[in-house]
Amino acid sequence: MTTARLPLFPLNAVLFPGLVLPLNVFEERYRAMMRELLTIDDTEPRRFAVVAIRDGREVAPTAPGMPDPTALPEKGPAAGFGADPIQAFHRVGCIADAASIRERSNGSFEVMATGTTRVKLLSVDASGPFLVAEVEEIAEERGEDAGTLSEGVLRAFRNYQKRLAGARERSLTTSELPDDPSVVSYLVAAAAVLDTPSKQRLLQAPDTATRLREELALLRAETAVLRHLPSLPAVDLTQGPTNPN
Repeated sequence: MTTARLPLFPLNAVLFPGLVLPLNVFEERYRAMMRELLTIDDTEPRRFAVVAIRDGREVAPTAPGMPDPTALPEKGPAAGFGADPIQAFHRVGCIADAASIRERSNGSFEVMATGTTRVKLLSVDASGPFLVAEVEEIAEERGEDAGTLSEGVLRAFRNYQKRLAGARERSLTTSELPDDPSVVSYLVAAAAVLDTPSKQRLLQAPDTATRLREELALLRAETAVLRHLPSLPAVDLTQGPTNPN
């Protein structure tokens, strides 16, 4: 498998291959990361790794507060992630390719990236201005009956969308869904209203068929809940919020 050393951007969210990731970058450690990425020629991919935080803070504490009002703010690339940062992260993440990095007048950055390839987190280096990870690419295996499962997931997803639209008293508009099983599995994983641990399990699935099989069960369960709780609130499936660092 191919390994690489890449800047590491931990988030309280899961990034999937093929999905767009907007970022509002304001912490110094991540601003330093973006400045480094901008030194790469724009004809080359500006890549960084994204992992979901298992135990820690996406934004480091910046001022004294409860329970210790005298505590000094945490600083450095691993602030908020403990003495051994790798323990704070899920071990499977996704490479992000920054299509645009725009620096604002106040020094913060507006970033638009796209998930490309799943990776396994091997180690984390906190010796520089930002976290750097050694990662290993994870091949996407199709698995048995992925095509048939994909068709079932698409039907279940459309039913789920209808129920969710009814719960929110307005119609959802979505573009035509793809028919490639792998693409379907990642799109549904990203679009379904699930908690981070559930999304992380889908990202870590050993193959496309396993992911689709789990999605089918999740969609049926969520649709059943929506059927009985028509006023259940949900986030927009077609627009994701900008992630702060």
